[in-house]
Amino acid sequence: MSASTASGAVSLMALRTEFAELERRLADPAVHADAATARALGRRYAQIGPVLRADQELTATREDLDTARELSADDPAFAVEAEELAVRVDQLERRLSELLVPRDSRDGDDVVLEVKAGAGGEESALFAGDLLRMYQRYAERRGWKTELLDGTDSDLGGYKDVIVSIKGRASDGMDGAWSRLKYEGGVHRVQRVPVTESQGRIHTSAAGVLVYPEVEDTAEIEIDDKDLRIEVFRSSGKGGQSVNTTDSAVRITHLPTGVVVSCQNERSQLQNRARAMEVLRSRLKALADEERAVAASAERHSQIRTVDRSERIRTYNFPENRIADHRVNYKSHNLDAVLDGDLDALVDALVAADRAESLDG
Repeated sequence: MSASTASGAVSLMALRTEFAELERRLADPAVHADAATARALGRRYAQIGPVLRADQELTATREDLDTARELSADDPAFAVEAEELAVRVDQLERRLSELLVPRDSRDGDDVVLEVKAGAGGEESALFAGDLLRMYQRYAERRGWKTELLDGTDSDLGGYKDVIVSIKGRASDGMDGAWSRLKYEGGVHRVQRVPVTESQGRIHTSAAGVLVYPEVEDTAEIEIDDKDLRIEVFRSSGKGGQSVNTTDSAVRITHLPTGVVVSCQNERSQLQNRARAMEVLRSRLKALADEERAVAASAERHSQIRTVDRSERIRTYNFPENRIADHRVNYKSHNLDAVLDGDLDALVDALVAADRAESLDG
């Protein structure tokens, strides 16, 4: 049996069947006439491949281990090889168990990320700007592209609110921007001496982060034009100064939900409207997913809460150069590096806790 458990074997049998069916469909030219369908099938094919390859390697390594143990009775040299192979089998079993944990179907997606200043006035807005730069630098480190969609500047150079698109779509459908940034949603608290503080006292303020996968297929979320209020206005720069003499910026309100999206960074009103509609679809999809998740897990208290936006998830303590994530008791004293985009150790801790919870559940 290739899997470590019977249930794992059943899952692998189903995956083998699905993989073969995907190969058949992807070989059909008619399937590629629908780009969205072909893309979805290709992504699923790329997701299953590593699982089956890991299972094949585990099966082969187990066979080599059995052979080495048999031969060690006549030749002690094979006993050393058997020990090495036993270690490798353990590693592959753990790897396969991890791969068999159900993955978030949107892990390979791009994201839209919003940062909003909270209580704390200008200091909160400055911190919101710090968080934006942190995510932009993290994206640079991982080779992702960022695009600033809209923002309301504060007088001292921060942001009252800002929206950025982060494009890191993964061909394997597994390790895209969403797989790493989905844990960032929530309230981020900062403790430091504000630039406006003359007495050197440490203040506490906060900013909120909202992150959701970007909807690729427009048919996934249907929006009735009658449900929209569309307004146009002039794009503005720092301090509200107009930087465009035409009404190219667009604000769209979805009347049934009250969701408001604006975009002013494209060159034309048409481009801004199209981009705002993309963000609106993503927001509405995230809202629908959140409602379903709450309904399905009303009694479940997750260690990592990607839905609940009300809790303080992290504290950034400048005097101690310390960052602490309260969901997984993660602490480190490299806040300066984290704000410069060195987020991987922190995100790895969140991913590990999420997967461990999935295995336990």
